[in-house]
Amino acid sequence: MTEPLPGHTTRKTALAPDPRTMDERAARAWTERMAVRPLGRGRYAVDSHSGATYVVDLPESRCTCPDHRIRGERCKHIRRVAIEVTSHRVPPPGKRRARCAQCGVETFVEEDSEGPWLCGTCRFEPGDVVLDRETGDRLIVAGVTTSRADEYVIDATDSTVAAHETNAGYPDGDLVVEVSYLGDGDEPRTYAFPHSRLAATDQRLLDI
Repeated sequence: MTEPLPGHTTRKTALAPDPRTMDERAARAWTERMAVRPLGRGRYAVDSHSGATYVVDLPESRCTCPDHRIRGERCKHIRRVAIEVTSHRVPPPGKRRARCAQCGVETFVEEDSEGPWLCGTCRFEPGDVVLDRETGDRLIVAGVTTSRADEYVIDATDSTVAAHETNAGYPDGDLVVEVSYLGDGDEPRTYAFPHSRLAATDQRLLDI
């Protein structure tokens, strides 16, 4: 077996920055114990090491602490919020936390958006081209519903999506995705599929 050549990737390296190389405010932002809580609209409450709580407006780069208000400095609280946003510990401005309705993983969504909320892996948008894992057919997404496969009733068969024989291998708790077939014409018929039966592609209807 070929051994990898030694290089910088094999050396032990600390990923956290060295506070000794920073100015005082940056070092404190990294090392002091603080808690950052999103308030919405790009504002964050920072429970500081001193016990005081200050409010940071990240888009405006403002903080209610004396160091910023009186001295006009880019204080440790602004820096700490920027660090936590960059490291995905708190949502960026305009976003909030939510759980993906399909897989349950935590994700960030638009503050004013309505569910179902889907993570980047599970997200389908209207106009996306997807593949039916059972047949290989290409389908066009009309939308993702808020209904589970064992709740959504198909009128033509008077049974749920989960009860349909071709969906037996997919979870009953899947969200239902409404789709149409490519080439169905100007008034395509809508069909309902369990989410995990559909595979994403890099295509959209406008690209075809």
